[in-house]
Amino acid sequence: MLKLFVSAQNFLAVPLRSERGATAVEYGLLVALIAAVIVGIVIVVGKQVSDAFNSVSGNLPHGGACALCGG
Repeated sequence: MLKLFVSAQNFLAVPLRSERGATAVEYGLLVALIAAVIVGIVIVVGKQVSDAFNSVSGNLPHGGACALCGG
C-alpha cells in the first residue's frame, strides 16, 4: 500500500515540476513586456520634455547679467 502511495505521489509531482519552468518563462515574458512599455513611455515623454525645455530656453533673454551666476 505504501509503495502504491509513493508511486502515485511521484507520478503527480512530475507535472508540478515541469510547470515550475513554465511559470518562470511566463514571468520572464511579463517582465519583458513591462520593460518594453516603460521604454516606450520614456521615449515619448522624454521627447516632449526635451521639446518643452528647448522652448523655454529659446524664450529666455540672452544677454545682460546672470542673477544665478553672480554676474
